[in-house]
Amino acid sequence: MFGFKKKKKEVPKEVPKEMPSLSEEECTRLQQEIKKFEQELASCEESEKQAKLFEQIGLDYGDLDEIEQAISALENSLAHKESIGDGYKRLMSLYNRKRGEAARKGDDQGIDYYMGKMDDMRQIAKKVTINGNN
Repeated sequence: MFGFKKKKKEVPKEVPKEMPSLSEEECTRLQQEIKKFEQELASCEESEKQAKLFEQIGLDYGDLDEIEQAISALENSLAHKESIGDGYKRLMSLYNRKRGEAARKGDDQGIDYYMGKMDDMRQIAKKVTINGNN
């Protein structure tokens, strides 16, 4: 009646999802796109346009699984214009991934660092939501 002495069903452990590997053509296309955006960025002076370009560069680096470059570009994007678009979501995901890596290594300092970064991101979301700037 209450489930006493009943065998518990075994729940299969979730296997971490691996990112599908990109074909050589896709990698080449993304690298060319990054170069194009970087060239546009060099001649661009408008802050909002720079934010969009940095965001695209960061998303492309993320697709290439070049985490550090992706984080750097996405942070630059938010420095130019705070928004909660695709770049924000990807950056939050990357911070969470880095936090997880630090946790697996037992790196308390790394965990604290990325938790702080994620807190900063939540503050940006709060500010953008309150101000209505998306």
